[in-house]
Amino acid sequence: MTHKSNPKNVTVLIERAIAFAGSEAKLGTMIGKSQNAIWSAKRKGRVSAEIAAGIDRITNGTISKSDLRPDIFPQPQLAQVVP
Repeated sequence: MTHKSNPKNVTVLIERAIAFAGSEAKLGTMIGKSQNAIWSAKRKGRVSAEIAAGIDRITNGTISKSDLRPDIFPQPQLAQVVP
């Protein structure tokens, strides 16, 4: 099953990451990408795997890579407890 993210939701998550960092340029610096790469991702509503992982890292998972790219980073499965 393929998981797709909604571009509008991704844009909102990117905007939250930008607010966390302080600006597009600061976010780009923090994750090793250019300000233009951040702007482009926000405009398109889609991020690369590298940007998703970087945002996850700098926000300590508050904005998770699986929310940004569920097609690459599926949601972790809860472990089943067997009595």
